Amino acid sequence: MKSITKLCGALALGLSLAACGGIEQTTLDAGPLMYGQLAQFTVQGPNLDKGITLVAPKCSGITEIAGSTPNLRAYNCTPTASGSITVTVVGGNVVLRDGKFDIPVPQVTLKTSMGDMLLELDPTAAPLSVNNFLQYVSSGFYSNLIFHRVVVSPFAIIQGGGFDASLTQAATKAPIKLESNNGLTNLRGTLAMARSTVADSGTSQFFINVVDNPDFDYVSATQPGYAVFGKVLAGLPVVDAIAAVPTGVRGSMTDVPLTDVVILSATQTR
Repeated sequence: MKSITKLCGALALGLSLAACGGIEQTTLDAGPLMYGQLAQFTVQGPNLDKGITLVAPKCSGITEIAGSTPNLRAYNCTPTASGSITVTVVGGNVVLRDGKFDIPVPQVTLKTSMGDMLLELDPTAAPLSVNNFLQYVSSGFYSNLIFHRVVVSPFAIIQGGGFDASLTQAATKAPIKLESNNGLTNLRGTLAMARSTVADSGTSQFFINVVDNPDFDYVSATQPGYAVFGKVLAGLPVVDAIAAVPTGVRGSMTDVPLTDVVILSATQTR
């Protein structure tokens, strides 16, 4: 009896929401959408005060925003995947509206004292590394840190994101699990997580491969390599210019550029 009552109630609610052209008149819109950044979806139409639900499987933490009206509901959530996502408005087991929205592959603009780079990240292959990097980016962590390590032989990389110009190490969040066995390889222009000799020790530091570095790729659990999580989409000449800066010993650190190469800012731009 309870299940029948519940079903009848849901059907009645669906009919109420559908009345007066509810399905035809319901609209679903979204503000600018970026991977990992809070998004807003807006539902407009009649009878929304009868009760609706926003369903977005690839958008976490769906929360209704205060200030809704009988004809307007707004929701926040955070996209957890790039590509096409389907968002559905449901009322009383009736689909009032659905729509497909595109979440672009995330990009970060890295401004340095030697020029700018545009980095494109790969959250499908390396979600932990990408999310970790974007958290540091969003907090402004990388501003005024430097590329503290430039190596040109026997491999070639530029490494940054851990020290300021006085070579004071920045405090970081907890390390993340290594994602080197993700199908991405350390080709020229790729972006990878720096780490210590411990596999799961990566935090804020990253490096860019100046040349192909196949020795950095995953081989096995005992030779885990380094996790690639993106690439330089534009600005490789800047990478090459940084790689050409003379280096030396400063304190206990080797391969440090003798002229500071400063990260002015890192901003998610898509």
